[in-house]
Amino acid sequence: MNLTGLFDRSLRARRDEVGLEWQGRAYTFGEIDQRAKSMAQVLARRGLAAGDRLCVYLPNSIAVIDLYLACVKLGVIFVPINILYKEREIAHILGDAQPKGIVAAGEFPAPVWTPAELNAEAGAASHEPPPVVLGDDAPAAIVYTSGTTGASKGAVLTHGNFAANAITLLQAWRIASTDRLLLPLPLFHVHGLGNGLHCWLASGCRMRLLERFDHTRAAAEFLDFRPSLFFGVPTIYVRLLEQAPEAARQIGAGMRLFVSGSAPLPPQVLEEFRERFGHVILERYGMTETLMNTGNPYDGERRPGSVGLPLPGVSVRIVDSEGNPAGDGETGEIELRGPNVFAGYWRRPEATVSAFRGGPDGKWFRTGDLATRSTDGYYTLVARRSDVIISGGFNIYPREIEEFLLEQPGVAEAAVVGRPDSLRGEIPIAYVAGSFDPAALGTACREHLASFKAPREFIRVDALPRTALGKVQKHLLPPLQ
Repeated sequence: MNLTGLFDRSLRARRDEVGLEWQGRAYTFGEIDQRAKSMAQVLARRGLAAGDRLCVYLPNSIAVIDLYLACVKLGVIFVPINILYKEREIAHILGDAQPKGIVAAGEFPAPVWTPAELNAEAGAASHEPPPVVLGDDAPAAIVYTSGTTGASKGAVLTHGNFAANAITLLQAWRIASTDRLLLPLPLFHVHGLGNGLHCWLASGCRMRLLERFDHTRAAAEFLDFRPSLFFGVPTIYVRLLEQAPEAARQIGAGMRLFVSGSAPLPPQVLEEFRERFGHVILERYGMTETLMNTGNPYDGERRPGSVGLPLPGVSVRIVDSEGNPAGDGETGEIELRGPNVFAGYWRRPEATVSAFRGGPDGKWFRTGDLATRSTDGYYTLVARRSDVIISGGFNIYPREIEEFLLEQPGVAEAAVVGRPDSLRGEIPIAYVAGSFDPAALGTACREHLASFKAPREFIRVDALPRTALGKVQKHLLPPLQ
């Protein structure tokens, strides 16, 4: 099934029902559909057709929904860009994706179309875009995710990937039209887009979209909207624990399900949240390249520290370094197979080939995540084969920061690691050798890297510990305080 067919279950079948709340205004599914059709006409008149790429650099808004649904209808490939990215990071994505159009508001390092001008054109457009026939394997989005080499790669996610993921989650988490979804997650991330937006449209529930999560307004949003369903990252749940006990009780009283992902949820947060809100958070495990893979059960034990059981239709196995099956309780790499697994990396055939392990029973995606499986089938993540840092739900790949640091005056060597943080999970810390100015280095990072990537501290060392072959041994660096 392509996404147009999936979304029409709500956009057409529920056209007179309120589907979206945005900044104090309610929109019916029919109004959302009309806006998308008008926007599709605008994009088509500007020369976009099936297979072209549209880069979108916007915060959460109804404009993002209009553009995404217009792309779905036209077969245009939607390319979201993290709004925290700076010129260096944006330039790489633009050069790789080669978009036919860019939509942004405010300053941007390239010519753009603004939401205001597109909306003005859409107001004069008819409501029927040119018909496009799309198969399950048609690309719907390219979402960029950095690799351990530091080079950002675009994961090509198809209509079939997104549709299969949404249908699976509706079944696994009992999502229905009667739910009310409060969504603060960014739509440039697969958590907000692939889970939030798609589950909303596939189920026909009512959604209130927030521009971002604001912990100072969290209680007011919950108590005003009265959601039954909420998707968040561990950082959000840590912030929610700051709510007054009575507000927490009232919020929990109207809720059906809290889901957490994008970073490991500390077991103590799960337990404290249960005590305060009366709900056990459902933790799940996904990736940009695969969407959702495993999750703790809706009915049954939600095991602290575990990412649960394979979701319906997803095959999961753990293998050793040679690709042989690992036994229960043994640590190995998670490999995946299923309709949720992406088509490959955009214009990176070699990276695509190396990301999969072939065999007589089909290709398995190599996640790079190390885990164990219990005798009753629960998976627990142990570590990353790469040294990725996860901060506030965002992946930070040290190699990218290290390469930037090495470009700065006085820096001879650099190694970036994660330090545990009670709010964000981890924060990046840099070990640097050379004659450098820490203040100037911090300023340069904040100016050229996304805020969550900028190291919070620069620790001076005489030299980085290395193997005989020159590989940095991060485990031998001085311990963090």
